[in-house]
Amino acid sequence: MILRKRAEDVIAMMDKIEEEFNTMGDSVSGDIYIGGGETYIFQYVVDILKSLQREYPNIHYHLYSGNAAEMTERLDKGLLDFGLLMQPADITKYCYMDLPQKDIWGVIMRKDSILAQKASVTCEDLVGLPLICSRQSLQKIEGNTFLEWFDGRLEQMNIIATFSLVYNAALMVEQGMGYMITVDNLVNTVVNPDLCFRPLYPVVEAGLAVVWKKHQVFSPAAELFMKKLSESMNYI
Repeated sequence: MILRKRAEDVIAMMDKIEEEFNTMGDSVSGDIYIGGGETYIFQYVVDILKSLQREYPNIHYHLYSGNAAEMTERLDKGLLDFGLLMQPADITKYCYMDLPQKDIWGVIMRKDSILAQKASVTCEDLVGLPLICSRQSLQKIEGNTFLEWFDGRLEQMNIIATFSLVYNAALMVEQGMGYMITVDNLVNTVVNPDLCFRPLYPVVEAGLAVVWKKHQVFSPAAELFMKKLSESMNYI
């Protein structure tokens, strides 16, 4: 199984390299590989891709979803051109651009829960309640504002489950198993009227960054994406 996993990575890299050679000298075609976690701020990236599509319709896009650890592993292996990483994440070994928007941390809960009557949720409100948290949010790394919000009281919390992607965890909340701590706009509480989102108080924000390997040699298509990204940041 170890050899199979390594072989799959090698084959994926060979396919990516072959495609890059096939598109050399042709700046209007090629492939762009982008990975990232779940966040509505990915719309910022989509806006750039839409602009590229209008000008270069022969460019193709390959999107991968996962947590920061999965994305940085693919970046390090050369399987991604870019990663969109939500903090907390160690991005010191990469080149990166911070995006202007930020995610807001809060709690997804059933509308018939007691906390749903509040405008926001404090740390004291969560003591003793069954919590469902993302694994990335619990990483003990410098700059993890989510852990700092607990002010050393994380050990008092009843974390019954952890997750990497939101959809399945939201099903647990629907069934009344617990309260999911995540960022806003990932669960559509309009489509699902049984659930609601309440922000943490004091407010906790999560920054996002587009990262890529240092000394990366981009394909023409990826180079165009980088140019568009840089231009969009200069307009802000």
